Amino acid sequence: MVDGFVFEYIGLKSYGEVLEMQEAYFNLLLDEKSKNGKSSSPDKMFLCQHLPVYTLGKNGDESNLLPQAKQSGAEFFHTSRGGDITYHGPGQLVGYPIIDLERMNIGLAKYIENIEQVIIEVLNEYGITGKRLEKASGVWLDVGDPAKVRKICALGIRSSRFVTMHGFAFNINTDLSYFNHINPCGFTDKGVTSMQKELGEKQYFMHITERVINRFKQVFDLNNTQLILPLQRND
Repeated sequence: MVDGFVFEYIGLKSYGEVLEMQEAYFNLLLDEKSKNGKSSSPDKMFLCQHLPVYTLGKNGDESNLLPQAKQSGAEFFHTSRGGDITYHGPGQLVGYPIIDLERMNIGLAKYIENIEQVIIEVLNEYGITGKRLEKASGVWLDVGDPAKVRKICALGIRSSRFVTMHGFAFNINTDLSYFNHINPCGFTDKGVTSMQKELGEKQYFMHITERVINRFKQVFDLNNTQLILPLQRND
C-alpha cells in the first residue's frame, strides 16, 4: 500500500500552462531524489481539460498532423512524451501522474498497465468493454474487429530516474471532429470514440472524473489521499 497521494483537478487550462506545472513538480521530485536518494514530496496527479491542442510525441511523425489542422484553431506542441500525435480539448479528461515509481515499487510497464486498467474498470461501470490492443498503448473498443476497433483513451508517458510525467487522455464528451485533422497516434486505419458517442448522450464529466480517481486509488493501492479542487470548476 502506498501512503500519501494528491489528486488535483485544475479545470480547463491551456496545454502550455499545465505543462509548466507538470515540469515544475517533476523536477522537484527529481531534485529531491538527487539530493536525498529518494523523493520526499508526495506523488501527485494533475487532472484537467485542455483548450484545443494537438501534441506530438518526441519520436512522432509531424506528417500525421494533416494540412487542414491549421484551420481548426487548435494550438500545436512538440512534447517529451512517448507516442505520436493526439488531440486534447474540452470534454476530455487528461491525467498527468507525477509519480516516483521506485517509491511505489513498480516498473514502467506495470505502471502503464495499471493506468489502462483504471480506464477499463471505469468503462465497465458504464457497460462499455474496453481492452488493450497488442502493440499499442491505451484503451480500445472492439479490438477483435479490425473494421471497428477504436480508441477511447490515449496514453503517452515520459520517465526519468523512475519519475513519471505526461499521462492519459480519456474521451468523455470530446469533440471528435478534431481527430479528423490528424492520424491519431500515427494510425491511419483505426478510429477514435468517446463515452458520449458510445452511450448516445453527453455524460456528467465530474462524476466520471470522481470514478477515475476512485479506481486509481484501488488499482494503485493508495492510502491517505488528498483531493484538491478549484473554487470554480469547469464541468
